[in-house]
Amino acid sequence: MTKVADKIIVALDVATKTQALALVEQLRAEISFFKIGLQLYTAEGPEIVRAVLASGARAFLDLKLHDIPNTVARAVESARNLGVQMLSVHLSGGLEMVRAATSARSNNMSILGVTVLTSSTEEALSEIGISDKVENQVLRLAKLGVAAGIDGVVASPHEIKRLRGQFGDKIKIVVQGIRPTWADPGDQKRFMTPRAAIEAGADYIGIGRPITSHKDPGDAVAKILSELEP
Repeated sequence: MTKVADKIIVALDVATKTQALALVEQLRAEISFFKIGLQLYTAEGPEIVRAVLASGARAFLDLKLHDIPNTVARAVESARNLGVQMLSVHLSGGLEMVRAATSARSNNMSILGVTVLTSSTEEALSEIGISDKVENQVLRLAKLGVAAGIDGVVASPHEIKRLRGQFGDKIKIVVQGIRPTWADPGDQKRFMTPRAAIEAGADYIGIGRPITSHKDPGDAVAKILSELEP
């Protein structure tokens, strides 16, 4: 049986390899999955991915790829060669681009489709010409992703139940915008507590600043795990 800590992906939202690996070392006894995003990857490149994997942890490379299909396919090949377990692409890149991504993956790497960013609102969608509700846009993009062969979606916790109702267990649901009861929401607009997200049906919950910005990240993880206890 999967322990609840295995559902947590800690986002290494820090500036340097030194800071990132210190967090991995501090949290590795409980946390097995770490997310490497744009800030850290831009600063440290593929070496940070290799270092996290060398610790025995799993890596989610969250680059939200969005480019012409050939470029995305080549980037997926590079991530595959690094050995990451998850890689994200923007589903708004369209069917051809997402198919290029899924065609270039390996059997042990999941392609996750990003639907609508958790910082986005309907006002933000209207600014780029989308007049529909956020949840409808999430479902529309998820359907496109499933048609293109994605393994899972990245969404806010508020869309979990609708996604699960539409796709069942066909895809993994990875949610961002997770904020414990004691944490500041920051720029997240569509957020939920860890317990509520798990109970709604999330396969993985991504948590960054509530842990990485805490004065004691280990204590923050302990508090979150306490919240998740049955």
